[in-house]
Amino acid sequence: MLHIESSFSVQILGFLSRLKISQTLPAGVEVLNPYNDKNVFELCRKFYSKYYNDDAERYLILGINPGRFGGGLTGIPFTDPVKLEAQCGIINDLGKKTELSADFMYTMINAYGGPEKFYSRFYFSSISPLGFTMAGKNLNYYDMKELQQNLRPFILDSLTSTLRMPVARTVCFCLGEDKNYKFLSALNDEFKFFEVIKPLPHPRFIMQYRRKKLTEHIENYLRQLTSAL
Repeated sequence: MLHIESSFSVQILGFLSRLKISQTLPAGVEVLNPYNDKNVFELCRKFYSKYYNDDAERYLILGINPGRFGGGLTGIPFTDPVKLEAQCGIINDLGKKTELSADFMYTMINAYGGPEKFYSRFYFSSISPLGFTMAGKNLNYYDMKELQQNLRPFILDSLTSTLRMPVARTVCFCLGEDKNYKFLSALNDEFKFFEVIKPLPHPRFIMQYRRKKLTEHIENYLRQLTSAL
């Protein structure tokens, strides 16, 4: 039996508990750090203990940064409070709002074979594992040049810490085929984190602008992800 101290889940929870941005951020930018909330952190403990209580290697899927109604609320990337309860069986008292990216991801995850099968092979994180808001709206790390530049040490430290976990270095999947992919590719050229980075269209882009081709995008995700196995 796996000794609990070596499990992927314990490493993830340790990583999340230490997340902190010490760099100065542009005026008006606020950080979303759900891990400071003990109730949210307990939901994370239940989730990661359920799906990552082993030492098996996973393939990393990197998003941009968490948003207000998904990972920025639940602490779990691409998982809103509704999916956390209905799809993962983790009851919570968070506001039951759905989030577009989570809608796509769990449609894809179920097409793959369900959360248990999916999470046994893949691990979601983000270029910036903490999210941002400005004037009450989501803000991506690359939306402001100053924000992106100031966050570089935090992003590098987060990626380095993530790669100490049992994460595959052969291929990384990047969500977002434009700015997120370009930023990660530039970092990878410099630091050689991964052998290959495969970009995928971001789920929010699909749900907002390509919903009529949802089935095609699900099939593309499944094809690209399974190609790594």
